[in-house]
Amino acid sequence: MNQDEEQMRRLIEEWAAAVHRGDLAAVVRDRADDLVVYDVPPPYEGLCGLDAYRAVWPGFFAWQSSGAEFTLDVTAGRDVAYAHALLRCGTPEELAERPALRLRLTLGLRKQGGRWVVAHEPHSFPELSSPPEPSSS
Repeated sequence: MNQDEEQMRRLIEEWAAAVHRGDLAAVVRDRADDLVVYDVPPPYEGLCGLDAYRAVWPGFFAWQSSGAEFTLDVTAGRDVAYAHALLRCGTPEELAERPALRLRLTLGLRKQGGRWVVAHEPHSFPELSSPPEPSSS
């Protein structure tokens, strides 16, 4: 594993740990100011910028605290700045109903000021009749 791949893997693993803790500051720490996110819940046209990204997390944290799982298996490109993962993301009931369900995550990274930052973050579920969505409460 080269040094860049190690840095990307650490960045992603720290992000996942921050998501588990509900630590908003750590979740947004390694994101570019002009980040573009295509997420599972609306808005389907995507989010642009750190403020918009920061605003969606409280609802997800509340949903996750209800017992949802969020696990991460990462594969990082060796010579390119991207990573992808399949995540088990759902409440225990949702995961029991659809045990093979995985959220797809791709991270596009760029080096900025000597460190890797995430600049693009699309999430998706395979075609489903009703993908689980975090509550907005």
